Amino acid sequence: MAHLSNTEFQPLSIAVLTVSDTRTLDTDTSGQALIDGLLSAGHSLAERAIVKDDIWQIRARVCGWIASDNVQAVLITGGTGFTARDNTPQAVQPLLDKSVDGFGELFRHVSLGEIGTSTVQSRALAGMSNGTLVCCLPGSTNACRTAWNKILVEQLDSRTKPCNFVPHLKAAALDNCGPRS
Repeated sequence: MAHLSNTEFQPLSIAVLTVSDTRTLDTDTSGQALIDGLLSAGHSLAERAIVKDDIWQIRARVCGWIASDNVQAVLITGGTGFTARDNTPQAVQPLLDKSVDGFGELFRHVSLGEIGTSTVQSRALAGMSNGTLVCCLPGSTNACRTAWNKILVEQLDSRTKPCNFVPHLKAAALDNCGPRS
């Protein structure tokens, strides 16, 4: 599997979506935590948006990014709980070509030490669509930091061995990154 890594860092163009009925750019600490993480890792922010927790608004924004030649990953924060207004998984799942089943499992595993059994209430998920990695994370700022620091920073780094997501992403902003699936 060594062919799925690269010796040189390949910066990605990543979009961040906050799903919330109440947050603004000034109060969106979760989205900002993801942006801080991706920028400090050497990636670029393709776009940032906030949409209401509405299946159709979420799908419209995510579909635009999936179709874009300039977005390799979409990080979504919010709407993954169990309230009537938590619709992110239902909105995103039908858009995915392939699910990354281990993402939600790993997120809940690494969260266990931080929040105990409350981690079972997270419906975090990820998948691939049109060469774009789409990750749905809880709305908690700490949950976003956990997901970034313990999963995404490595899996969005082309140097991570034995494999990472970078070779599977669409080619925009990726040069000589190896085979694509």
